[in-house]
Amino acid sequence: MGKGVFFRKSLILILIISSIPGIIVGGLIYWVGGGWLENELLQLHKNQIVQRAENIDDQFSYMENSLAHWAFDPKFNSTLLETNFFRDFEVARDITKTLNVMQGSNPIAKQVELFLNGPQPIRFGPEYDFITDKDTVQSYNQILGQGKLAFWDRLAADPKRPDKKDLTLVHKIPGADLHPFGALLVRLNEERASRLLKTLTPYNVGETFLMQSDGEILLSSSGSASETTESADSFDKVLQAEVLKRGQKSGSFLLDWNKSTYTVSYGNFVRIGTDWTYVSASPISVITKPVGFISKLILSVSCAALLLAVVLSWLASRKIYSPIDRLVTILTGDKLSRGGSGETKDEFKMIEKQWLHLSRESHTLQTKLEEQLSHVKEGFLLQLVQGFLYSYSEADLLERMRSLGWEVEDRQFLVMHLHLTGFASLEGRFSQGDEGLVTFAAANIIEELSRNRMKQVDVINFHDLSIGLLIMLPADQPYKAELHALSEELMQAINHMLRLQVSITIGKPSASITQVPSHYEEAKQALGHRNFENENQMIDLDSIEASEEIGEQRYPFALEREILQMIRTGQQQETQYLIASFLNALLERGGKEMDVQQGMLQLLGSILHAIRHLGMDPSRVFGTGNLYEQLTQIREPQKMLNWFDRKIVHPFILELEARSDVQLKKAVETAMVYLQKHYMDEISLDSCADHIGINAVTLSKWFKQVSGTNFIDYLTELRMDKAKELLQQTELKINDVAVAVGYQHSYFNRIFKKHVGTTPSQYREMSRSG
Repeated sequence: MGKGVFFRKSLILILIISSIPGIIVGGLIYWVGGGWLENELLQLHKNQIVQRAENIDDQFSYMENSLAHWAFDPKFNSTLLETNFFRDFEVARDITKTLNVMQGSNPIAKQVELFLNGPQPIRFGPEYDFITDKDTVQSYNQILGQGKLAFWDRLAADPKRPDKKDLTLVHKIPGADLHPFGALLVRLNEERASRLLKTLTPYNVGETFLMQSDGEILLSSSGSASETTESADSFDKVLQAEVLKRGQKSGSFLLDWNKSTYTVSYGNFVRIGTDWTYVSASPISVITKPVGFISKLILSVSCAALLLAVVLSWLASRKIYSPIDRLVTILTGDKLSRGGSGETKDEFKMIEKQWLHLSRESHTLQTKLEEQLSHVKEGFLLQLVQGFLYSYSEADLLERMRSLGWEVEDRQFLVMHLHLTGFASLEGRFSQGDEGLVTFAAANIIEELSRNRMKQVDVINFHDLSIGLLIMLPADQPYKAELHALSEELMQAINHMLRLQVSITIGKPSASITQVPSHYEEAKQALGHRNFENENQMIDLDSIEASEEIGEQRYPFALEREILQMIRTGQQQETQYLIASFLNALLERGGKEMDVQQGMLQLLGSILHAIRHLGMDPSRVFGTGNLYEQLTQIREPQKMLNWFDRKIVHPFILELEARSDVQLKKAVETAMVYLQKHYMDEISLDSCADHIGINAVTLSKWFKQVSGTNFIDYLTELRMDKAKELLQQTELKINDVAVAVGYQHSYFNRIFKKHVGTTPSQYREMSRSG
């Protein structure tokens, strides 16, 4: 009877003790925590809007800067007004390619146009045509008549449809001329821009739009500006009126509309010639939806905890008489048992034995943790330099580094970027796919040598022949001489052990750890200033501007034409040889990596353009991969040549050989070879056809089909190229140059000026003075 009463009393007492704190804590979490979490979610939403608005602002700023850069490009100077685009088709093609590049480099651009207000107005869009419609000319003249050099406006693509307008960025050309004669226009792709605006509504519910300072809506995430302004009482109109009424450039407020409450954020974009305001509205119910779920979860957990407290109280009251037995059960998993003689086992010895076992396991786990610490530190550094920790504050990052064992007080942070080159030339020593293994070996060498010189230095292995170094030195310690000595030692060691060359970039020092990602990105980008050769190079960002040599990088147009000719006619080996010669021409006079890559990218574009002229689809020949992106990732000359052979020349030759007109191309190839050998003689279409063994009409037709130009133009262009080479590289008289390329002196002067724009004497003088 006594045991039953005590049991009931202990059960009630334990139940009360265990339930009251849970009820109090649950209520506080529900009422206080729920409101705090809701405020935090709203604040997080506002911060996201600001960050994404900055990203959108960067997109428009990039478009403005790019257009300003092109407007000042020498190719858009006053000579365009005097250019005959029918005769100088290469200039027209170059402008068309430039407009295509401009359009392709801006993801939200729909069309890039060039308007020239000459005697006969011309529009490139990107192909050129003469404008005969007076309304169209008048609309472009109104643009040139505006007093601003660059501005945003809503312009109609077709004057006959004035209601269909595009948001357009306009920059007059030439950029530095007080009397512009034309304009570059970038028409915005409203569909893509609308998708970009939708990023300001992270929950895909609500409305976002851009408007001018006078309230005119430019873009909306729900449709075009004209569609948005159709309804006077639409949600966009209400938002527009509320924002204009407040008269502030940025802010946020709550808006009740249509039985829903919206949180509205707006801010200012400073654009060329105008100010824009972005407005983003999202229902609070969507943002705070997790709060309702968490509140229900808290109630459910509280009820479950209360039920669990009842059960545990009942169990605790039953076990209150056997604490030692429960302890042994927890530690050993066995019930306390007795021996056959009635002796009870020593529970404390069992506890002691189990405790020692747990201590040994704890020590083992601690040892494993210390072994993994280096990997944890490397992962942290990898995230840091790649910018993945941008949301952390300076204090948070320093605290994490302290916890991982770094000394960060009164330190300056320096970064170095190392890139291994010459891997492609080590055939037989390494095979394709060994880049990760080679990088691992180099990282070990670098780490050992660096730790001999620096107290705190950490290596970051990117496994792609690239390695990073983060060095932490006392804030007042000089470092230049030490880093240069370390760089020389690393170069010599890797040259000797791995037979590879090293390009090292020394970044700028920083007293803040949050600046490390941007400084490391600068160091990586500075590799573009290295000579594009397999040799040891060291670049110091502090002195790169002073040491940069300014030299003119000439583009080998003649080699490009020969490459296009060889690839059109299916001559694989000759094409490979000419591409190698083209790359060597870019490498002359210490070509920088960025200049060489730009030249090879232009050659790739010309090859793809020529392939399209042959009636082939590049996506079918080369697949759907981004060839330009693949080419920009290559940092060695030999790898670049191998890539052109494997990815461009070989697939095209296979496709060309599979076509049924191989005989046609062979005949034209023979004709081209004949012209290259006999261009200095008196040669005609009939004589060339007789040499090949076909009639002149057939040869003319095939020649135009394969080369894209007629027989006479090709022969003239070939002779002009040879004449340019003789004028640049020899001291021959003009008469002798004319004879050497198959012309009489008087006729040579006329045709040279017609094709080149200057007389032979002027051309020789200009090429040598340039």
